[in-house]
Amino acid sequence: MKLVIALGGNALLRRDQALTAENQLENIRRAATQLARVASAHQLVLTHGNGPQVGLLALQGAAYTTVETYPLDVLGAETDGMIGYLLEQELANLLPASRTITTLLTRVEVNANDPAFKHPSKPIGPVYTQEVADHISATKHWAIAPDGKGFRRVVASPLPVRVFGLDPIRWLLERGALVIAAGGGGIPVARSADGRTLHGVEAVIDKDLCSGLLARELEADVLVIATDVREVCLDWGTPEQRALHKVTPQELKRHSFQAGSMGPKVDAACQFALATGKRAVIGSLDQIEEMLAGHAGTEVSTSL
Repeated sequence: MKLVIALGGNALLRRDQALTAENQLENIRRAATQLARVASAHQLVLTHGNGPQVGLLALQGAAYTTVETYPLDVLGAETDGMIGYLLEQELANLLPASRTITTLLTRVEVNANDPAFKHPSKPIGPVYTQEVADHISATKHWAIAPDGKGFRRVVASPLPVRVFGLDPIRWLLERGALVIAAGGGGIPVARSADGRTLHGVEAVIDKDLCSGLLARELEADVLVIATDVREVCLDWGTPEQRALHKVTPQELKRHSFQAGSMGPKVDAACQFALATGKRAVIGSLDQIEEMLAGHAGTEVSTSL
């Protein structure tokens, strides 16, 4: 089968961990063990989140006052290279030497007039206490929003319109390569007013929505969205919380889910299932193989 697997931020850094290279490498090694087994049996395109990494680079850049902090599209490209390298290294240590593993920097077009630019919603960077968040908001003029028990910076998250570089991805898959692409939702670019040129934009594209678009364009057989929860739940965090195991897109669309968290994952899964007639699965990073076998996670399909 041809699979697109979107790795959530927990594949690289858990909420309670410091943003160290050692912690990220340890988590990637944990993820790579299972991904290598999947890659041994299937064509595989990996995508990944980069919110903590982009946020860290932005903080580091802000601390160096000699030059302005680099824009988010450039920081996103930097994290794609770093995370791609770590994934390549650990997967290569587990797969046969003959298996090609390639990371592609992937530009993704967004609409310059997307209303998301006026309403930042995508969390990036570390989780702050109320006191630290208030200080950062006042000094750096960042938009801050609640995230779990803490607060995080939020930035614009426009919808992906077009993924560039599909032909190289198809070429590599046809030759047996494992491809890492569209990291962090892709590098966000938009067209000039006259439509002739592209330029980077200050935004972070949701990696799940981009992964769903990529999966549709590549005609993937399954879209897997791997995160830090075992299933999609209704009434999350309440005594009435209940998990969904197999559900149609139509049923999911009758419920609301948190924007910037489970909401985009559900949207991506529904869009993929409706557009292709194939299945999408949302669940735990530790259960990717079980999700593919239909024994874990929340399966979204029109044929249920």
